[in-house]
Amino acid sequence: MLITLYSTEGCHLCEQAYGLLKDAGLQERVQVVDIAFDDALFSRYGVTIPVLSIQHSDSISELGWPFNAAELAAWLNSNGIN
Repeated sequence: MLITLYSTEGCHLCEQAYGLLKDAGLQERVQVVDIAFDDALFSRYGVTIPVLSIQHSDSISELGWPFNAAELAAWLNSNGIN
């Protein structure tokens, strides 16, 4: 399952979020999406990035910043990613 990280260049919080994913060994499953080049994404996530998202067949699960390693692990587990 692919994890989307909504981010933008120069966002230190986004770098921290990616670091947590990397520490969890998930960097190969992360798609980083820069919201700066998409008006709809910028409108939705512009003041809340970083945001993690997982799309299921019938729903989307999101985790917004701030989160720590334990909260990330719980969210991943609740979405079937161990």
